Amino acid sequence: MLKQYKLVIFDWDGTVMDSVARIVSCLEEAARLTGGLPTLSPEQLKQMIGLSLEKGFVFLYPDVPFSLFETWKAHYGQQFRDDNPTPHAFYPGVTDTLDTLKNASGKVLGVATGKSRIGLDRAMGETDSQHFFAATRTADETLSKPDPLMIHALLEELGINQEEAVMIGDTSHDMLLANNAGIDAIGITWGVHDAATLSQYHPVAIINTLPELLKLP
Repeated sequence: MLKQYKLVIFDWDGTVMDSVARIVSCLEEAARLTGGLPTLSPEQLKQMIGLSLEKGFVFLYPDVPFSLFETWKAHYGQQFRDDNPTPHAFYPGVTDTLDTLKNASGKVLGVATGKSRIGLDRAMGETDSQHFFAATRTADETLSKPDPLMIHALLEELGINQEEAVMIGDTSHDMLLANNAGIDAIGITWGVHDAATLSQYHPVAIINTLPELLKLP
């Protein structure tokens, strides 16, 4: 299955980065500091992971005045960058998997993420992973998932056809992104959504950990 793809596109948070707990904790604190927002459970907050912050705010708080967004965004950014102690790092085996895909299997690797460009660049620097990826797109330089623009931009930059690309992600937002862009998807369950949820979007495979990707035919 994996052999047919030239380009493997990864979501970031919840797919390569074990950051779900940190994001949820930062969202909880951002809501508290902002004030005027309803209290949401961790499970509810998780559902916005993968979206841009602007789209995520509307998703989480559809009845809240959008005038609170900038304050909430500033608090979230401060929490994630500097104040929140919840650890975040690559999931086990991610670095070796990326290395094998790129250097042993000859795949072109990309990233399509709801993070901002500043946030992705910071995360890639912290994990020393920039060299794995030929091209990356973020929500603030294209459009938020599930709009297909970031996938189309990656395909155009790299000169790769739709049928030669696959999207790896842990959320329904990632699966919908792939569907809307006309490329295949592979779901991964160690992030936000389980196999039952991911399967609704007809991925070609569902894996539990990223190293399992290497076991696909």
